[in-house]
Amino acid sequence: MGVTLAKGGNVSLSKAAPNLTQVMVGLGWDARSTTGAPFDLDASALMCSSGRVLGDEWFVFYNQLKSPDGSVEHTGDNLTGEGDGDDESLLIDLSKVPPQCDKIVFPVSIHMADERGQTFGQVSNAFIRVVNQADGQELARYDLSEDASTETAMIFGELYRYQGEWKFRAVGQGYASGLRGIALDFGVNVS
Repeated sequence: MGVTLAKGGNVSLSKAAPNLTQVMVGLGWDARSTTGAPFDLDASALMCSSGRVLGDEWFVFYNQLKSPDGSVEHTGDNLTGEGDGDDESLLIDLSKVPPQCDKIVFPVSIHMADERGQTFGQVSNAFIRVVNQADGQELARYDLSEDASTETAMIFGELYRYQGEWKFRAVGQGYASGLRGIALDFGVNVS
């Protein structure tokens, strides 16, 4: 059983699973139970150095499913949140992550949030978890419980390198400016 983190908490994945090389970052949420359009949450990954994306091609999301080096791969878009478990996931080969990448940030945004009048305050049971691909063991989990009544995108968590170890931090930082706002903050060129 992995570590359940509170907002801001972190855990050493390298200590929890020595020789860890491949992880799956799973993100989930419940399907909408109220009337209206379903929630289409989109997970993505920003591969960063000193808080900035390495380049536009290092922003992995539903329109760019792999990083240039293949170390991060998005497994596909879930449009509704139907079903149990992970709704979207990213596969990360830690052994292939370039040395200049010190952090991989995991934002989740609501597709067409403004047009549909949707915010994270209406999304229930959202979570992020890190699973060791070698044995399927969950290493870390963060259940979002914040009241995010204006946020249309949120950084759920981040994998980062510290003194030769890979760690995971629960972030839970909301953005009212959607995925575009997060992308701009990290230096992605957005048209």
